[in-house]
Amino acid sequence: MAVTETVPVADHRGLRAAPPAPERLPDGQDQYTISQVVAFTGLSAHTLRWYERIGLMPHVDRSHTGQRRFSNRDLDWLALVGKLRLTGMPVAKMVRYAELVREGVTTFEERQELLEETRREVRLRIAELQDTLSVLDFKIDSYADARRASERY
Repeated sequence: MAVTETVPVADHRGLRAAPPAPERLPDGQDQYTISQVVAFTGLSAHTLRWYERIGLMPHVDRSHTGQRRFSNRDLDWLALVGKLRLTGMPVAKMVRYAELVREGVTTFEERQELLEETRREVRLRIAELQDTLSVLDFKIDSYADARRASERY
């Protein structure tokens, strides 16, 4: 899986809302500091250390001075974790998923079920949001109709 490129969004004044994403190094030369990973992911250094401490991050290599050195594979993993967070998956489930990944190919079925369960939950939330959007659209249209009617008189 590759990290999806983040495209800065322009705000209503045409200004960039985020700096461009840093360039990734080729595999084999991919030794990123924690501050570089912060720039790539938008996560704080504290969050990255916490992810490692709770077992959500795989083992992160260290330099000879003990500083964390992240790889492209780590960036890919963090991109997946970010997507899982967006689904609303609880941290405990994400940690369980990470454990299953570390256990290897014998856990494919359990990993698949965990992701399918999450997908079902996301689809339910999408349906709830679609219903909520319909209510909002109805109310907005009602106000617009009432305003137009009052302007005619």
